[in-house]
Amino acid sequence: MRRFLQKSKLIVLALLLVCSLVPVLSAQAALRRGSTGDDVIAVQKRLKQWGYYSGAVDGIFGYATERAVRWFQEKNGLTADGVVGEKTAAALGLRLSSTVSSATKPASGDVYLLAQCIYSESRGEPYKGQVAVGAVVLNRVKSSAFPNSISGVIYQKGAFSAVDDGQINLTPNDSALKAAKDAMNGWDPTGGCLYYYNPAKTSNRWIRSRPIVVRIGNHVFCK
Repeated sequence: MRRFLQKSKLIVLALLLVCSLVPVLSAQAALRRGSTGDDVIAVQKRLKQWGYYSGAVDGIFGYATERAVRWFQEKNGLTADGVVGEKTAAALGLRLSSTVSSATKPASGDVYLLAQCIYSESRGEPYKGQVAVGAVVLNRVKSSAFPNSISGVIYQKGAFSAVDDGQINLTPNDSALKAAKDAMNGWDPTGGCLYYYNPAKTSNRWIRSRPIVVRIGNHVFCK
């Protein structure tokens, strides 16, 4: 019996040794557009220190941070995908924390970025109107006429005024986050619209020529 217990202890110790050799994360958590938190701040500080980044050190991985990361990657022989993974982090002299905010994960990052767009474009609008703005973004992702990702649609040049004036970097409130989730879960109050505008603030003839499908709050939605 004693010999059996000793043998069992040895097996357990061997298993623990093997497990200790396996990395905690099989793939290092990556930072990408939409990520937030201390890791993003560290990346921004390092890029700024080395002259790649001139934006705000705000912990928000937006278009300017992604562009700086791509520039750094190109200069250092890395895959220029704008994503800070293990190799890019190492080249920056950084080690990403093993615990990252949920917003750094692709799915949650998309929700957060969509919420940022909703908040910056439609805060003050009725809740249905906020979901509708999110739905427009998602409808564009599905359309072959637009980029096929949420970040690509939102940061497409000239697509959203909130990106141009920097309001996209505002922290979304609970309503915007909930609206983003509802939109991603399939609620589309617009019926498939690809555009929206505020008639009181828009003089663009082209957008005004689009057939209006529905009006929600101060926005009209069209195809």
